Amino acid sequence: MMKRVTAAKFVLFIILFNVLSIDVMAQYKELNEEEVAIFAGGCFWGVEHLMQRQKGVISVENGYTGGTTQHPTYEEVCQSIGGHAEAVRVVYDPQQTDYETLAKLFFEIHDPTQLNHQGPDVGLQYRSEIFYLNDEQKQIAEKLIQILKDKGYDVKTTVTQASAFYPAEDYHQDYYQLKGTLPYCHVYTKRF
Repeated sequence: MMKRVTAAKFVLFIILFNVLSIDVMAQYKELNEEEVAIFAGGCFWGVEHLMQRQKGVISVENGYTGGTTQHPTYEEVCQSIGGHAEAVRVVYDPQQTDYETLAKLFFEIHDPTQLNHQGPDVGLQYRSEIFYLNDEQKQIAEKLIQILKDKGYDVKTTVTQASAFYPAEDYHQDYYQLKGTLPYCHVYTKRF
């Protein structure tokens, strides 16, 4: 009888240990999940600078996307070779912020009514575009554009399925933080 009780306790211990381990692992995974958003809103330096300040943003990487060439250089993008946009890849913690909050911020830190330019920067690479990674992101982007249109904005922002994202050269990363200055063509404007 003693062996049966001990064996039963042991089995119960193993079951409880496994259940608790699974729960802890699920919480750990939940806390370490990251999500990604990709936005193009003119010069990537300004978008990067302002996105980095948003609560829940883990990292912002400047790069090129939306074109046809592989591994474009800054010089190629500036000459409109390949059709890429200057863009940012935002990695964020969904426990602290969400895609809609970041997309609203995107619309408020650049002028979505300008076609292929922001301030003094002119060219296809400076277009306003959201590159969605799933249907939920696409629906949120389209909903926000409709809200802005309903408010009277002539929104030029396009919504496109994400393709390859090519990180920009190192000297483009953390640009304003390293330079110690502020963006010249990106300012916050409340729109929502």
